[in-house]
Amino acid sequence: MDMRRRDVLRASALGLAGAGFGLIPDVLAQGAPSWATPDLLAAAKAEGGTIIVYGSMNEQEALPLWKAFESATGIVVQYVRSSDTGLMSRILLEARAQQKSWDLVVTTAVSKLPQEYLTVLDLPEARNIDPKAIDPKKKWYGVYSNYNTPAYNTKFVDKANLPKTYEEMATRKDWAGKVAIDGNDSQWVYAMFDAYGEQKARKVIADLVANLKPVIVDGHLALARSVGLGEYWVAINNYTNLTINVSLKGGDTDYWALDPVGLFFGQAGINVRAPHPRSAQLATNFLVSKDAQKLLTEAGRLPVRPDVTPNPPDAIKRFGTAKVVPVNFSPEDEKKWQKITTELLKPR
Repeated sequence: MDMRRRDVLRASALGLAGAGFGLIPDVLAQGAPSWATPDLLAAAKAEGGTIIVYGSMNEQEALPLWKAFESATGIVVQYVRSSDTGLMSRILLEARAQQKSWDLVVTTAVSKLPQEYLTVLDLPEARNIDPKAIDPKKKWYGVYSNYNTPAYNTKFVDKANLPKTYEEMATRKDWAGKVAIDGNDSQWVYAMFDAYGEQKARKVIADLVANLKPVIVDGHLALARSVGLGEYWVAINNYTNLTINVSLKGGDTDYWALDPVGLFFGQAGINVRAPHPRSAQLATNFLVSKDAQKLLTEAGRLPVRPDVTPNPPDAIKRFGTAKVVPVNFSPEDEKKWQKITTELLKPR
């Protein structure tokens, strides 16, 4: 998708204020929110009252979210949206040119950036979020939780007959050709190796590929929508929040948990060359606040705060006793595991 810049003050004109979210609260009328501490808010406003955010979140979710931030702070957000790959390529090019072109990036690939591009950050709201959602070096903070689970179309697959393990899934030859997986699911592959051990994980994945003949796709949201429409009956793996998102919009889809459940995060990181660093810090504190986390759940994203109820409320409880494997790739890890993933998913 081509990269586009959006000023979120135009969200209403685009008809997005109510798309996927309820009405945005008039935060100013309620007084300054707790995440907008007076010192931080004053420092942010002194930078000129604007912030440039790069993100992979679709505009239907992102624009209302940033509209709420604007309403609370008066700081204008310019939102630049693209895929993870598109954002990473742009950031790398701009860094080489030493451009001060963005303040904050919000995507699942922040930890894969060269870490010298990111600034160390302490957040007042960090004490309220899952410790796993905080980079040990404090270069990024989790904004939403990306759990990895299989998904299925509820019209074509009977919930009562869902496999209880990946080994059992690999025997479902009646699904052959009606199954898909994203070719970039390196986090899922890592979780399989962690849970099964390398030898068994390689065999299980090889059996899945040989027996189910999955279509390899590029794009987790597109995959979730395709399963919801019945183009594919089953996704061997996808992001749980995207399955929920499609279900909330009326798609015929649901998910179920198999060991292991890989977990990584949509992350926020601040440019070491940020033109508005204090505004970026305020915006990141907002993203992990209770206000923003509640807004994110309206479209099915799963919160990083235990004091925010998921949507649906049992979304995480449904994992039951499945082993959750946290995944935090460095740039080197990403290259290694993506190579392994590409090799394992290659058609047999």
